[in-house]
Amino acid sequence: MAKKDYYQILGVKKDASADEIKKAYRRLARKYHPDVNPNDKTAEDKFKEVQEAYDILSDEKKRKVFDKFGYYADNLDINSPFGGGASTGQGGFDFSGFKWENVQTSEGSGGGSFSDIFADLFGGGRSSTKTQPEPPRATPKKGGDIEMPLALSFEESVNGYQTNLTVNRSEQCSRCQGAGDTGGPVVTCTTCKGTGQLQRVGGSLEFSKTCPDCAGTGRRRTPCSLCNGKGTTPKTEQVKVKIPAGVDTGSRVRVAGKGWGGRLGAPAGDLFIITNVGKHRYFTRKGDNIYVTVPITVSEAALGAKIEVPTVEGKAQLRIPPGTQSGQKFRLSQRGVPSLRNPQLKGDQFVEVQITLPRIISEETKEILRQFEKANPENPRRVMGLE
Repeated sequence: MAKKDYYQILGVKKDASADEIKKAYRRLARKYHPDVNPNDKTAEDKFKEVQEAYDILSDEKKRKVFDKFGYYADNLDINSPFGGGASTGQGGFDFSGFKWENVQTSEGSGGGSFSDIFADLFGGGRSSTKTQPEPPRATPKKGGDIEMPLALSFEESVNGYQTNLTVNRSEQCSRCQGAGDTGGPVVTCTTCKGTGQLQRVGGSLEFSKTCPDCAGTGRRRTPCSLCNGKGTTPKTEQVKVKIPAGVDTGSRVRVAGKGWGGRLGAPAGDLFIITNVGKHRYFTRKGDNIYVTVPITVSEAALGAKIEVPTVEGKAQLRIPPGTQSGQKFRLSQRGVPSLRNPQLKGDQFVEVQITLPRIISEETKEILRQFEKANPENPRRVMGLE
């Protein structure tokens, strides 16, 4: 019969204290947990082996039985040299606890037990039956994050915005404190129907993953009746959200602690607001700079003028120098979008002017333009070699 050295599995000495055993178990459980090693059968088997070792060595009575006989079975009696006296399954007694000191075996001398000999002859008795490992208890686990989209106007994104959002989240179960159970008896896991695996279909392929509720053991303690074993309960909450000035489409605004609830005292996840900024009638944005096109008249472009231009903060004065060409750009310093990294800094606003021709509404206006053409016989296409 293959025996397991539970001390070796946990990596502790035989005289290890209860605290040393617990620390070793927690370290190995975290290392081989199915959530940390998804779809890793080797890690899953190792995790079950660690669970089995801890189940025996953390229980004082079970540990004494293991120390005396070298393995553990429910029928073993520490006060009897013959174990528990239960049937071996072959009609005789269970001699698993009796050492036959002087028997020479094919593998060496001494140290054999009646149960080993019976196992060789009859395929094993009751002592060869492995005890099922206890289902793992929940460990502290931070809640997941929640993402919510939020539509903003152009002005709201530039100036900042504050609102209340209805968030469907969860919080730690008040009855089981996030454990998912209240320490009741072990039952078959209803999530995976005792298989330890969940099946998923993706197209023509079928995948399996370790059941998160029983960690692949197929067994779990009776779920908490309030949270149904999830460790958290649903909660709808009004959350106050402050959107800083300067966000753009795709910006992520974090609201700490307003995500899914944590378990066993672990913190809740965070709420992330994903912003979607609408278009503006006049303005466009590139980085922290704002661009706008403003029309001017022929006379304003030729003679120069002071005109009003729109900004995100209201109206501003812009001086147009004489001889301004259509498409020329002017910069208004610090009239752009506040920087998310440093709200004290702002981008700039760039104003592009477009010369618009007047509508000819009278013969008098036409005559004035003819006189202007005679007085200014300039050909702007001459630089292109054209007449």
